[in-house]
Amino acid sequence: MVRVGTLPMRLLALEYGADLVYTEEIIDWKLLRAERLTNDVLGTIDYIDTTDGTVVFRTCAEERNKVILQIGTASVERAVAVAKMLQQDVAAIDVNMGCPKDFSIKGGMGVALLYDLPRAKAILEGLVSSVTIPVTCKIRILPDLEETVQLAKELQSTGISAIGVHGRTKTERPRHPVNEEAIAKVASALHIPVIANGGSQSITRRHDVVQFARRCGTTSAMVARAAEWNCSLFRADGPLPLDDVIRRYITLSVRYDNSPSNTKYCVQMMLRSLQESPIGRRLLDSQTMQQICDIWDLGEFCRETQLKYHHAGIKGRRACRPRTLSNEESEEKANESGQVASKKQCLEENDQNQSAPTPLLQNNICFIRSNFPSDNDLPKTKLYTYATRNGLPKAQYEVQQKDKLFRATIEFGGQRYSSSFWEKNKRFAEQGAALVCLLHLGVEERSALIANGAMLPEKESTAAKGDDAAKTGTIKAPPEINTEMLPKDECLQNNGQSVAEDVPT
Repeated sequence: MVRVGTLPMRLLALEYGADLVYTEEIIDWKLLRAERLTNDVLGTIDYIDTTDGTVVFRTCAEERNKVILQIGTASVERAVAVAKMLQQDVAAIDVNMGCPKDFSIKGGMGVALLYDLPRAKAILEGLVSSVTIPVTCKIRILPDLEETVQLAKELQSTGISAIGVHGRTKTERPRHPVNEEAIAKVASALHIPVIANGGSQSITRRHDVVQFARRCGTTSAMVARAAEWNCSLFRADGPLPLDDVIRRYITLSVRYDNSPSNTKYCVQMMLRSLQESPIGRRLLDSQTMQQICDIWDLGEFCRETQLKYHHAGIKGRRACRPRTLSNEESEEKANESGQVASKKQCLEENDQNQSAPTPLLQNNICFIRSNFPSDNDLPKTKLYTYATRNGLPKAQYEVQQKDKLFRATIEFGGQRYSSSFWEKNKRFAEQGAALVCLLHLGVEERSALIANGAMLPEKESTAAKGDDAAKTGTIKAPPEINTEMLPKDECLQNNGQSVAEDVPT
C-alpha cells in the first residue's frame, strides 16, 4: 500500500517472519530526481528528493537481499534508468501493473498497462536486458479468464522471474471476493512462480496465508491490507496484541528517523476503527514524532534518540536546502521524462546582504501547527498583538520560494528575522519567521520551543561523552534497539510455502 511500505514496516514484516518485502509503489520520475546518499548516522542508503529534501526511498543492510522495489512507470527509458540507478540497493525490481487508481491509469501506468500489451512487454524486456537482478510484475485479472491466462503468458515471455496476480479485475475493490480460481488457472499455465494476492479478507494469521496460497495453486502469497492492520500475522507463533505491534513499529520508526507524517499514517491504518478512541484522537492531534511516542510511553526514548542523531550530524529536514537547475541543465530537458541528469546545489543566499538596511537574526525553528490549538496563539497573531500593545508598526513579511520550499523574512522594530528551516508552504514559513522574532523579543522561551519540538538544542551543549560521536559523524544505534533484530533463518518454509509482504496500490 502506498505510504505503508516504508523501511520501518518492511523491517517489522521481516522481523515477524516474512520472506520478502516490497516498497510502496514509487513513480519513476520521483526516483529519477532523487540523489543517492550514504547516511552514516542511521546506517542506511537514502534516496533524497532534491527539490524538497524528503526521503523517497530509504533502505539498510538488514533488508538488502529481501527488499523488492516496486515502481510505477509507463516508459521503457525511465524504468530502465531507475532500475540501473537502484539495482545495487535492492533484491529485485517489480513493475506495478495492477494499480486501479485514476492517477495511475491516466498516466498510462498500473492496470492501464494490461490494456497496452506492447508497452507493458517493452518495459519488462527493457528491464530484463538492462539489470542483473530479477524483474517481476504484478497484474490484476481480466474479466475473461482465458484472456488473463494469455496475458500472463505474454508477460512471461519477456524473461521476468515471477508474476504476482491479484484476483480482482480493474473495477473490483476489496469488498468484492477474490477470484482464487483465476489465480490458480494462471499458476497452472505458467512455468515461472506465480504469487497469489488479494486474500486479506480471510487472513489474520500465518496459517491463513499458507492456506490462501494452496487454494490458489501457488507456492507463495503476498499480503497487503491484512499485514497493514497487524504485521505480526507472519509470526509462526501467532499474531501479537496490536498495542505491542504499534510500539515495536514506532520504535523502528524512531530508530530509522521515519517521517512523523508517515509514521502517524501507518499507525492510523493499524488502529482502524480505534481511531475514534481516546488514543486514536490523541494520535490524530499529534504532529511530531515525539508527540506520537508520548502516546505509547516512548517519549523519552524518542527525545534521547533524536538528540543523539542531532549531535551526530544527521542530515534531515532541518538541514534541507532547495536545489535549482543550472542554465546548462535546463537546456538538457529534452528527454521525454523532463528529467535532467544532475542537480546543482543552488547558491546559498547571502543572509548578511550588504544592501539590506538592517541585520538579519535567524534560528533553525520550524512551525508545528499542533503546538497552537487556538488561532489566537499563532505566532503571527502574537506578534501582531505585541506590536499593537506597544504602539509599533506591524511586521512586514517577505517570502522566498525555491523549488517546493519556502522561507520568510520579517522586518519588525528595526530588525530582520528569519528561520533557516525551509517550510513546505508560505503560511508555515511566515509563522516560523514570527517564532524567531518572538524568541528574540522574549515573548517565546527557548526552553518551551525545544520542549515542543520546534527547536533543537545547540550542538555546543553536547556533553563531553558525546563529543566523539559528534566528531566522527557516526553513531551507534541507541542501546534500547537491537540492531540484529532480523532473524536470518526464520523464513517461512512450510511445505515450500513462501510468504511475502506486498505493498502495492
